[in-house]
Amino acid sequence: MSKSFDDLLSKVNSCSKKKVAVAVAQDGPVLEAVEVARTKGIADAILVGDLSKMKEIAAELNIDLTNYEIIDETDMIMAAHKAVELVHNGKADMYMKGLIDTKSFLKSVLDKEVGLRTGKALSHVCVFEIKGHDGLLFLTDVAFMPYPTLEDKVSIIENTVEIVHACGIANPKVAPVAAVEVVNPKMPVTVEAAELTQMCEEGKITGCIVDGPLSLDLAIDREAAKHKGAEGRKIVGDADVILFPDIHAGNITYKALTHLCGCKNGNILTGTKAPVILTSRSDSTEVKVNSLALGAVVAESMKNA
Repeated sequence: MSKSFDDLLSKVNSCSKKKVAVAVAQDGPVLEAVEVARTKGIADAILVGDLSKMKEIAAELNIDLTNYEIIDETDMIMAAHKAVELVHNGKADMYMKGLIDTKSFLKSVLDKEVGLRTGKALSHVCVFEIKGHDGLLFLTDVAFMPYPTLEDKVSIIENTVEIVHACGIANPKVAPVAAVEVVNPKMPVTVEAAELTQMCEEGKITGCIVDGPLSLDLAIDREAAKHKGAEGRKIVGDADVILFPDIHAGNITYKALTHLCGCKNGNILTGTKAPVILTSRSDSTEVKVNSLALGAVVAESMKNA
């Protein structure tokens, strides 16, 4: 079971080496990340983009581009098209966003001919290593689905559980969080959390344990659960997955952990044919490398499924 990103890296080293296709690769932080990933044995990269600009950036970063397969394409939309097609055709295991806007990148992911559509809803999973917390914590959805319906939340859970399983956690505990831990008809989020719990009990959601609604403290803090007399719950401060009610709660929590607490994290877009690395331009090189490591583990799991 992976309890840290070091554990994930160890898991990566036991897998066959993966390959990532980068769309519009003329981006300093992205080139730096794929170089670290290459030297750590996480993945090799196929760089698709403007070769002349890549050479300028690589010279500044002291990166030897002869270590990479490169497809020279100056048009950003065509570069994304060619990069995602490599993954679609099995010539690469993962797809990564470079210097291209998110809307155009996602359009390539959803391309009917060469994209990575599966028919599932897409959702985003962020994995955190938090000092003092036992094990990795999976947050969803913090970046993609703004106002998930009950049906959307089922899809988010299913997508996330696949990622958690790939990381070695066989029966993860999923906490649909709210401001309170009791059902209140005036707070629809709590009603939906209870419905998700019931669906899991009825076998409509599998591969995990769902217990909600839960306040965040009860989901992640055993002492809080003890003090609040919630020890009879299925989750007592030991949640593996935090399911947020909307993108606002998720994104605020993500940025608080990232910018105030300095936690290690990596993230991935799910519901796709292959792992999609969709990081923010403000994310550090470490976050991008961690995301590639996560993607490699998930790619290996998908290959063996």
